[in-house]
Amino acid sequence: MRVALQVTCVNDAMFPDTGKAVVTLLRRLGVDVDFPDTQTCCGQPMVNTGYLDEAVPVVRTFVDAFAGYDAIVTPSGSCAGSARHQHSIVARRSGDASLEAAVAETGPRTYELTEFLVDVLGVTDVGAYFPHRVTYHPTCHSLRMLGVGDRPRQLLEKVRGLTLVDLPAAEECCGFGGTFAVKNADTSVAMGADKARHVRDTGAEVLVAGDNSCLMHVGGMLSRQRSGVRTLHLAEVLAATEESQGRTTGPAVGARAGDRA
Repeated sequence: MRVALQVTCVNDAMFPDTGKAVVTLLRRLGVDVDFPDTQTCCGQPMVNTGYLDEAVPVVRTFVDAFAGYDAIVTPSGSCAGSARHQHSIVARRSGDASLEAAVAETGPRTYELTEFLVDVLGVTDVGAYFPHRVTYHPTCHSLRMLGVGDRPRQLLEKVRGLTLVDLPAAEECCGFGGTFAVKNADTSVAMGADKARHVRDTGAEVLVAGDNSCLMHVGGMLSRQRSGVRTLHLAEVLAATEESQGRTTGPAVGARAGDRA
């Protein structure tokens, strides 16, 4: 199986350890992972703000970069949702039949990480070790656009040493929403404050999610509140082992840009 990592803009720019964790995890499971270096943005910010025509060359770059792979894996429900659902809208609007055909090939082969692990590889125990009290936030696009369901929880429940605690009002949006946080800042902050309060109520050491953009939003609030709760992408938890835990101490475990705000 030829598998490509679509690392996402946020991870490439701010959270490179997440992409590294995906590669570490998949290689540990026997998957040969490529990183096409011509990849750029999935185009979601443009589509979400109504710039569909401007998104055409971005979608074309995506399908060219990932052509020929059996699976495209991304540590983001948001970006996977864009490839699976928004790209076809952009391609149809462009009137380019060849782009529509290419999107029809790449879209269905694009998987959010937990979908790929559970549905394609058929694994829930990935050999991870993470001895911490954890709560999980299901991000909106993974929950509603992709329907990943309980796949992330299945994986977390098999991590040795991990104590998983339920997050109150887990399915409520954290308030980030990409450009929503910019256009509706007051509402975004209020929603994020609710999410941060629910996280604190769990007594968890670490907040885990499948999208770093949401973790950055909530993590910034948790940091400013001096809550002591760290945020960490699910991929980094699943990539962790006893050996890696032994090499990592202090704030480097789960430290995010938002945590240091």
